[in-house]
Amino acid sequence: MSPAIWRHETGLEGAKMILGVEKKLLRPAFLIGVLALFLSVPAVLGQSVKDLPPPPPPWRPKPTPTPTPPKPPEAGDIDTIKISSNLVMVPVSITDQQGQAVQGLKVADFRLEEEGKQQEITAIGDPEQVPLAIAILFDISSSVGQKGFFVSQQNAAAAFLKQVMKPNDKAAIFTITATPNVIQPLSSSEASAAKLLTIPPAVAHVPTAFYDTVITAAKYLTDKAPSNYRRVIVVLSDGDDNFSDQIRDSALADFNASLAAQDAKTVQGTPAAGANAKQTAQPARGQLRDILQRRHQQAVVAVQKAVQQADVIFYSVNPGGPSIKLNQIAMRAERGMEAIAEATGGTAFVPDADVDLERVFRQVAAELRGQYLLQYYGDSQAPVGQFRKIQVAVPARNDVRVRARQGYYPKKPAN
Repeated sequence: MSPAIWRHETGLEGAKMILGVEKKLLRPAFLIGVLALFLSVPAVLGQSVKDLPPPPPPWRPKPTPTPTPPKPPEAGDIDTIKISSNLVMVPVSITDQQGQAVQGLKVADFRLEEEGKQQEITAIGDPEQVPLAIAILFDISSSVGQKGFFVSQQNAAAAFLKQVMKPNDKAAIFTITATPNVIQPLSSSEASAAKLLTIPPAVAHVPTAFYDTVITAAKYLTDKAPSNYRRVIVVLSDGDDNFSDQIRDSALADFNASLAAQDAKTVQGTPAAGANAKQTAQPARGQLRDILQRRHQQAVVAVQKAVQQADVIFYSVNPGGPSIKLNQIAMRAERGMEAIAEATGGTAFVPDADVDLERVFRQVAAELRGQYLLQYYGDSQAPVGQFRKIQVAVPARNDVRVRARQGYYPKKPAN
């Protein structure tokens, strides 16, 4: 073999051997290199993390902001809608032919009309659950103090308060003289009854402002008694008035004319002069009496309106007895009290004697504790202060007497 060929073959074999050896040597080396590279990655990565900015904070939901409450509208911006209701309570007394209270009636037994329109009665209240505010008006004028049973009136009225009043009830005491006097504000039955017994009778002539005192008592109950109380006025008087604001001037003029007529009878001089003076005085006095009569009628109407505005039930006890029928002035006064009582659903009593006083007061107490308190919703659009007529009946019972107030005055709704 020539040297060239040997070298060539030798070279080929050598190359194969070298390559084989290299392959054997490269595999471990490759693996080692890859391993070394893998092991070196954390160090490189760690070095890179230090150079990067810090990661952002974790995501959190953004809280919903609390809405700002709307600004209240200025006055005049919008119309205010108000729903007002007019709940009316009508105390009703039902008695039989003997004057005894009739119990056990239901809503369906009653018919109630306001201004001629039938109303739906929503309920009948329990009188035991509705407190009383009572004003006792005690006449100490000379026209009553001379009747002979002043002390009997005191005892009967004091016993009435103790009988009718419950722990939540209140009573006030007024005296009827020249001016209205509150001698005991709204208090318990014990305090008011004790005060009644200390009232002294009149020892001299005392003017009587009957109308003014009733009006004052009605306003007092409106101002001082809670709105959910039943308001009651009980008067011990003959009802004769000669000193209220509407009466005083006319009464004094009539009194002076009476003196002039008496003086005319004793005029010195000729009989003709005396007769002429008497004839002149009589027409003047007659005119004054007519004026005074109209003033009394107007005063009764004013009192009636005052007690109706105050939602008061009016009772009167006339100590004059049956003898008042013999006196025109006394009968006029009694009719005035009867008109006020009828307008409010109360009663006017004329006991025959002092022994009847306790019976009368027992009847008043029984009525107050046995009343039917009819409740209904009146016309909420009715003008404030305009009188609304009421009529109550028990159609199925012709044998009973129904007493209820004749109407009411709508009040201004509370804000």
